[in-house]
Amino acid sequence: MMEKLQENITELKEQIKKMEYLGNALGVLYWDMRTGIPKKAIPYRGEILGYLSSELYKLQTSEKIKELMDYFKNVDELDDVTKAMVENVKKDYERTKKIPADKYREFVILQSAAEAKWEEAKEKSDFNIFKPYLEKLVNTTKEFLEYWGYEGNKYNTLLDFYEPGVTVEKLDKVFTELREAIVDLLNRIKNSRYSPDTEFFRGHYPRNTQEKLGKLILDKIGYDFEAGRLDESMHPFTVNFGNKDVRVTTHYYENDFLSSVFSCIHEGGHAIYEQQIPDELIGTGLAGGTSMGIHESQSRFYENVIGRSIEFWSYFYPELTAIYPQFKDISIEDFYKGINKIQPSLIRVEADELTYSLHIIIRYEIEKQLINGEINVDELPKVWNEKYKEYLGIEPANDSEGVLQDMHWSAGNFGYFPSYALGNLYGAQFFNKMKKDIPDVYEKVARGEFNIIKDWLRDNIHKYGKIYEPVELIKRVTGEELTAKYFIEYLNAKYSRIYNL
Repeated sequence: MMEKLQENITELKEQIKKMEYLGNALGVLYWDMRTGIPKKAIPYRGEILGYLSSELYKLQTSEKIKELMDYFKNVDELDDVTKAMVENVKKDYERTKKIPADKYREFVILQSAAEAKWEEAKEKSDFNIFKPYLEKLVNTTKEFLEYWGYEGNKYNTLLDFYEPGVTVEKLDKVFTELREAIVDLLNRIKNSRYSPDTEFFRGHYPRNTQEKLGKLILDKIGYDFEAGRLDESMHPFTVNFGNKDVRVTTHYYENDFLSSVFSCIHEGGHAIYEQQIPDELIGTGLAGGTSMGIHESQSRFYENVIGRSIEFWSYFYPELTAIYPQFKDISIEDFYKGINKIQPSLIRVEADELTYSLHIIIRYEIEKQLINGEINVDELPKVWNEKYKEYLGIEPANDSEGVLQDMHWSAGNFGYFPSYALGNLYGAQFFNKMKKDIPDVYEKVARGEFNIIKDWLRDNIHKYGKIYEPVELIKRVTGEELTAKYFIEYLNAKYSRIYNL
């Protein structure tokens, strides 16, 4: 009995390893397509991606996988890693098997073409260039939902891809609480007599100096450049091919160095998570972040809770002023308040820490309507602009700063956006526990002792990979279910101090 069990565990790992090889090959081609591919190469690249994806599909839905799943469903006594490994493969098998192979391949090719058209549409600020591709992506997603099935709201099935266990019903509740708290604090800030000065940020910041600063900060907070690299792309992202090759990108605006700095810190948070996944999880299908929300908890924790703290910049200020001497006459206190200024804006990735979640709630509501057929693709620019006017009191002047600002829909990633706001909640809850374990954490940040933070995250979160789903992980680390309480407390404490509320 034990011998047969070990044989099947070994066989399952062999199958998973093959899937990981193909998945990583696809990832390298995708990274190249986003960072440097010639435009004329995109259609053929799409064919290659389609072919390799169909080969991955065959592996995920093979007769061998079916046999192994049939065997393991009758085995009760499994350790946590093996149990999670089996559940992970089973979930992928059942999801993938329900989609016909030709439909799956067509969808991958469509994704490749859609991303290229999105980039063109964004550059030209013309939604009509992207619209027919988005319509196909939405229609294909709806078609796939009929294959997959759903309980309650159709959107629940899409949420489960990124945040297992989370439903529309749960999100509506937690997002309502979050939105009300944000609006209340935002109104108090608007009524404050104080507003941080940001005029001193105006200037010219050459690309090479921004890259130098970004690399310096990434290295110091613990990103391993021997297991990664920094490149430029239109939209910052992180991609990994195992824990020894985790790459990050940023985008440089020569009139705004803060954009690249904070995107580097954000993507660095994602990357540190992946670089700290234990070697022993490689080849199990569990060597990665457990959900997009937990992943965002790491990136947004590094970007905001650490990266926008006064302690962080008191440490890095000598480096900053060496690169940009114009800041020598600006006090750290004024710099700190400037980078934390609350000002409703149009662009999600440039949003301040407080209003950011409102950007996510807008996208969440639009996606729900789109997937449930309550609005169509033609109406998106109008609906988008109306919601920005309602929630943030501002309205996009063009498609590029409006409905085209994110790349997620071009990749068919419907259901992804809520993870960003959930990341804020998870991150604040983790940080509340971290402060109990390391009461002087901010003092250590001020001294540049970032390894203690990295080690705490490794020991409490990163080392588990995908062994535990987010609901179980948050309870295991903090002893509590997910709550918005700690993020709301964090926001109120921080911004009450800055705005003298």
